[in-house]
Amino acid sequence: MKIETLQDGAESFSISIYAADNDSSVVLFAVGSGGQPERHSTLLEELNKSGYTVIAPNFERLFSPYPSEEALTLRARRLSLALAAFSQPGALVAGVGHSIGAATLLALAGAQMCLGPKQQVNITSEKRLARLALLATPTGFFQAPGALDSVTAQVLLWVGSEDSITPPEQSQWLAQAMPDLQRVELRITNGAGHFSFLDVAPPNTIEPLANKLEFIQEYSSEVCKFMAA
Repeated sequence: MKIETLQDGAESFSISIYAADNDSSVVLFAVGSGGQPERHSTLLEELNKSGYTVIAPNFERLFSPYPSEEALTLRARRLSLALAAFSQPGALVAGVGHSIGAATLLALAGAQMCLGPKQQVNITSEKRLARLALLATPTGFFQAPGALDSVTAQVLLWVGSEDSITPPEQSQWLAQAMPDLQRVELRITNGAGHFSFLDVAPPNTIEPLANKLEFIQEYSSEVCKFMAA
């Protein structure tokens, strides 16, 4: 893994790059509110071992559970900038994201993100996103009528039964609301919480899953299989 830097206007930001020998297959990784992709090190390394170049921008931590339009558009823009800078134009691109990162990828794949009635978040879509693995996705952004109609990607949704931040009902709703149910797979892991997907959870969080390390290895392997299907 190496760290690269890009300019975004007057500011710069870092991108973690897990380069593969064959750069024709790319995974764009969107981290959650903590902003540090390396908290998902097992997943990112497994994707890289499976032959994918992983592009994972780093972000400042989001302290509010209700991110602003500015914060959301910044993350989406920097994901797009990183993808453009570190992937070949003809590369196959998939997206993997956790929590707010999953929601941002869904918006990049064509969903209309909203913060409330008539409060659309304007995000330019990435047409190359053909597959999405979305972990513990917050779905309140996509409640407007027709918000998901333009999503054509194959989608894997994964959530824990004990997730109190993005409860499984949210992913269940999303699976049913997608325009093509045949292109959506939903998995709910009994006993897992919101941060069970992370190798390094935020401080002062209580892990509900007894076999967390086994689960991380399992879901990382399954995400790789989904990408290759």
